This record gives sequence, structure tokens and C-alpha cells, in this order.
Amino acid sequence: IAVPAEKDILCGADKTVETVAGVTLSETQTTHVTYTYSVTWNPSETAWATRWDKYLMVGEPRIHWFSLVNSIIIVLFLTGMVAMILLRALHKDISRYNQQEAQEDIQEDFGWKLVHGDVFRSPAYPMLLSIIVGNGTQMFLMASVTIIFAALGFLSPSNRGSLGTVMIVFYMFFAVVAGFVSARLYKMFGGEAWKRNVVGTAFLFPGIIFAAFVGLNFFLIGANSSGAVPFGTMVGLVALWFLVSTPLSVMGSYMGFQRPKIENPVRANQIPRQIPEQVFYLRPLPVMLMGGILPFGAIFIELYFILNSIWFHKIYYVFGFLFLVFGILILMCAEVTILMCYFQLCAEDYHWWWRAFFTSGASALYIFGYSIMYYYSTLQIKSFTSMVLYFGWTAIMSMMFFVLSGAIGFFSTFMFVRKIYGSIKID
Repeated sequence: IAVPAEKDILCGADKTVETVAGVTLSETQTTHVTYTYSVTWNPSETAWATRWDKYLMVGEPRIHWFSLVNSIIIVLFLTGMVAMILLRALHKDISRYNQQEAQEDIQEDFGWKLVHGDVFRSPAYPMLLSIIVGNGTQMFLMASVTIIFAALGFLSPSNRGSLGTVMIVFYMFFAVVAGFVSARLYKMFGGEAWKRNVVGTAFLFPGIIFAAFVGLNFFLIGANSSGAVPFGTMVGLVALWFLVSTPLSVMGSYMGFQRPKIENPVRANQIPRQIPEQVFYLRPLPVMLMGGILPFGAIFIELYFILNSIWFHKIYYVFGFLFLVFGILILMCAEVTILMCYFQLCAEDYHWWWRAFFTSGASALYIFGYSIMYYYSTLQIKSFTSMVLYFGWTAIMSMMFFVLSGAIGFFSTFMFVRKIYGSIKID
């Protein structure tokens, strides 16, 4: 494209005058300028299917492979620790517990068997826990299916907006899973306010995300940005929320409440057991900080490239690496949460419901902290509006990652606890 325009700058004593294409421009008055251009089409021998290859070149592939190998080493190390606990310590404990009734001198229970009468006691705030676990399951399924479709090549960057559209569509349709999981958990906890559970699952977490989205969009409108979401698009999102997502969530909740209650292998005692004083590293905050850093360590290099694609407008197309890293993240969240839960139960602390969610979900804190470091070390943002937009969107992404990874840790620990307490003989 060629723009035939000549530009001369004349500096006077009191004002600056510019001449563009024969038109005199002045700072003191408004001048209308008509620009013309011509387009020349040149034939290309490059096939259409390969024209995106120049833009889809994977930058610095060695760093991606280094990230992948580093994550695999961490996973293997953590898998070895979990396998050692399950195959040696836990197997030995179960064998000893089951053989006690055949012994003449029955020893008193100790370790994680001591809390068998309290381990399935309903947690504090069961309504909130069931809602965020249901929404976390919805986020996990949406992310998994989207990454699989992208890795298979269905989401080409030549089709602008396809990735975001697919994410929104899958998120809406997986609302039925959120309602089903939330209802099943809430019924297992013995909750009776089923209407509040249905409404909370459909509106609590999506409402927080949508309110933050609208607030950030007002900053874009105030800055006269072309990236601001139009009013019609906003109405369309609300229509999808209320006409698609909400009915599916209610349908899932209905199916969940119609199913029989999940029966745990051990009944809870009427009187809760007193929890002994815990050592420092087994208290909630240190456990969260230790558990969250391992999943973050597996993904932080790939996170750097994702942030570059978002804030430097680079095309991200290494979905194969992303798929492998996401699989490693799932294993990491599951294993580290199971490991921390086992140590907690051996210390006779049976409040594991919320801690299982926060242990793996704490990796979102490290993601937000890394984003702060990325802001000050890489970006050069000066305006207040841009700073609010950066930290606002980063907080939204961290919150979504929090419920996603927390749901992974919760279900992994839930299956682990049911398995070990279902393997021992309880009088």
C-alpha cells in the first residue's frame, strides 16, 4: 500500500505549520485532510496452507523443551515420594491395622486411623465449598477440551477470535457439570438449603468474573480504546449466561439432587475429636505455600510465553507444549495434595476438606506474584488505566486458575481418603 503524501514542517516564532499533500495544517484551527492511497496486488507462489508458517514459528524451542524436561523431573520426583508412601508406609499401616484383631494384645490405634470417626465430618461452610468445587470442575473441563482442540489444530490463528469463542461456548455448556457436582457434594455434606445451592452455583462465581469484566471494560471506554467491548456484545454475553448457562446449571443441580447420597466408608462420630497441637510446617498457611509452589514450578516458563502472547500481541501456537504442561500440572496438583493430606492425617488433623482445595489452589498466588514481577521487569506501562487493566485481568486469570487447580486437588484427595479408609477394618 502506498500513500502519496509529502510532509514539510515549518517552525515559526509562535506556531508550527505542517504541509501535507499541499494542505496547510495549523495548531490553532481544525483542517480536514483527504488521504488517498493505491493498492497493487502481486501474485505469490507460496501456497495458502503454508502462508502462516512464518508467523507460527516457535520462538526459542530450547526453552520450551527445558521447561518440559524440568517439569517431568519434578513430577517423577513427586511421584516417587507418593509411591513410596502408598506402597510402603500406607500398605504397612493397613496391614497392621487389619491384623490387630488377630493379635492377643491389641494395641491402641495411632496415626491416621485414630481420626477415622471424624475424617468424613462435614466441613465448615459446606455450601460455599460445594459451589466453588463445582465451578472449578466446570473450568477444568472447559480448559481441557479447549487445549485438546487447539493441540489437534482446530483453532487456527487465521480465524481471529476462535480460541476465545470456543472457551466461552464450552464454559457455557459445561455449566451442567458444575450444577451436578455442586449438588452431589452439598447433598453428601448433609445440606438442606438446595435452592441457595442452585442459585449460588449458577451466579456466584460467574457473577464475580462478569462484574470484574464490566468494571475493566469501563476503564477501556473511559480511555476511548478500540478494545472496549461494545454494548451489543455485552448484552449477548448476558443472554448466553441467563439463557444457556443458567438453565444447564439448574438442570445439572436437579440431576445431582435426584441421585442418592454419596455414602462414605466410615461414619462420623457424634462428638468431634480434639486435634492435638500441630507443628509449624503442618499448619494451614505453610502447607498452602509449600503445596502451591510445586505446580507453579512446573508451568512458570510456559506462563512467560503466554503472558508475552497476551501483552505483546504475539501469536501463541505451541499448543502441543501447552497440552503436555497441562497434563503435568494435573499430576502435580493431585500428588502434592495427596502427600500433604497424608501428613496431615498422620498428625491427627481431620480438617482436610478446605485444605485440600487450598493446597493446590495456592499456586494461583504464585502466578499472581510472578505477574507482578513480569510487570516491573518486562512491561513498560506508565498510564494508570493500563496498570489497572493489567492487574485486573491478571487477578481474574489467577482466580480462575485458583478454582481450577483447587478442584483437581480436592477430588484427588477425596478419592485418596475414601480409598485408604475403605481398606481398613473399623469396629
